[in-house]
Amino acid sequence: MKRWQKIVLFTALLLGVVVSVGITATVGWRPIIGPRARTLTERTFDPTPARLARGAYLLNAVTPCLVCHSEPATNAVFLPKPGMEGAGRSWKADGMPWLVAPNITPDRETGAGDWSDDAIARAIREGIGHDGRALFPMMPYKHFRQMSDEDLASVVSYLRTIRPVRQPRPTSTVPFPVSHFINNEPEPIDAPIPEPDLSTPEKRGKYLTTLGVCSECHSPIDDRGQLVPGMDFGGGNTLTFEGKPSAAAANLTPSPNGIPYYTEGLFLETIRTGHVRERALSDLMPWVFFKNMTDEDLKSIFAYLKTLTPVDHYVDNALPPSNCARCGLQHGGGARNKKVS
Repeated sequence: MKRWQKIVLFTALLLGVVVSVGITATVGWRPIIGPRARTLTERTFDPTPARLARGAYLLNAVTPCLVCHSEPATNAVFLPKPGMEGAGRSWKADGMPWLVAPNITPDRETGAGDWSDDAIARAIREGIGHDGRALFPMMPYKHFRQMSDEDLASVVSYLRTIRPVRQPRPTSTVPFPVSHFINNEPEPIDAPIPEPDLSTPEKRGKYLTTLGVCSECHSPIDDRGQLVPGMDFGGGNTLTFEGKPSAAAANLTPSPNGIPYYTEGLFLETIRTGHVRERALSDLMPWVFFKNMTDEDLKSIFAYLKTLTPVDHYVDNALPPSNCARCGLQHGGGARNKKVS
């Protein structure tokens, strides 16, 4: 081998090593080789009366599954259009024209009727679609990873009973390179997820807020789609919907600029009516859905919110949006915040 050929070969090998180390140390190999995914099993879920009742409650009051997988009603953004529950929806009005929530009704041609129980279960908690692709993390499988096996069985069982709707939906076309980066997100679950500890209202509330995905809306999210560290439930995440005024989610922590003045009674009244006394909530807050929870569950959520670490973060939709040094976003009252050193 000639000297120049040796130099080229050595350079190529060195470049390969550098690239390999760089990929391993940064984005990892999943964007290239695909998501982690376990092989589907033959497991099925027995649709007992208890499971069907629990599943109906979870999907109609707690988890946003039917809210996100249904066209919105004309009078409420987060209320499924009657007759189209679970039939899928485009997220164009939410600013993501490439994102489509699929039809999850039992229709065999256009919905989930031919998907196995385990395929649905894997999508819910592990983020892998029935076709093996990584689901865009707007599908909150990271939160649903904490859903117990029994609640998972209840959700899948109830989904099998909702009205089949023949409604074709295109597959999401997540833009490049995000379409590859999301391969890092799914994680297989190979061990049982036991029933959660619900021995206190606070623990019960934590589980419910996890299934309700409350923190996703009520925590600021940076331009990379990541939660801003140290600001859980601190508000400031601006929600949008075509034809509706945008609104920043409230700070739900016990901070002085959060909701320390809320009583249990006021919290229940707010969720049930969509009003904080005389002030109406934006309908981008899905109170019309969460109002279906039991008093016990709403009281537990309030008990949990009181245990949160206070986040000093002023958010006020009555003020014009301005740059916030605390969360790095723009929201009403943002200029009143100072950067934490």
